[in-house]
Amino acid sequence: MQKQGEIIQQLTKKQLTFHLYFTQFLLLTIACGSGIFLFDSVSDFWGQFHLSWNIFTIGMSSGLLIVMIDIFLMKVLPAKYYDDGGVNAQIFTNRSMGEIALLAFFISVSEEILFRGVLQFHLGLIISSIIFALIHFRYWAHWFLIINIVLLSFWIGFIYEITENLLVTIIMHFVIDFLLGLHMRKNGRQRSKEGMSHE
Repeated sequence: MQKQGEIIQQLTKKQLTFHLYFTQFLLLTIACGSGIFLFDSVSDFWGQFHLSWNIFTIGMSSGLLIVMIDIFLMKVLPAKYYDDGGVNAQIFTNRSMGEIALLAFFISVSEEILFRGVLQFHLGLIISSIIFALIHFRYWAHWFLIINIVLLSFWIGFIYEITENLLVTIIMHFVIDFLLGLHMRKNGRQRSKEGMSHE
């Protein structure tokens, strides 16, 4: 995890942005490719998208609840529990609110289409949630972060199970990534200021 952090520290913002969007494009490509073989008809896939109040009542509220729990734990637990080798700080610190929103949008859409819309639809909650946790490999070296991502994965999967609506989990995922991204941006900038004041 530390090595990955060191590699990411060496990337320019432009290079890091390219890698982030390329990864999401790759996941979306995998989703489309596997979906062609797994779905009997296109309507089966599109049937997972429903415009309803669940998007706000369940999706947004679940996302906000996760963010509040996470920020609370960040405040009460030792900093080492959330230490990912500086990866999140490098990703979010020097981005505008709009850039974080766009990144959170692409991540939430690509990951939810693949993990919930394709994998969970065909393989079930447990397998799709485990695969979701496995691809977040930068957390593997830290027991707390891997438990965190596994629980989050199962919770998003559970929300999909009860709503059968991809728009709900996309909104939920977006709210989590966007708000935590803003929180990490704020923390990263504060640390930068503190570092400069000590020089």
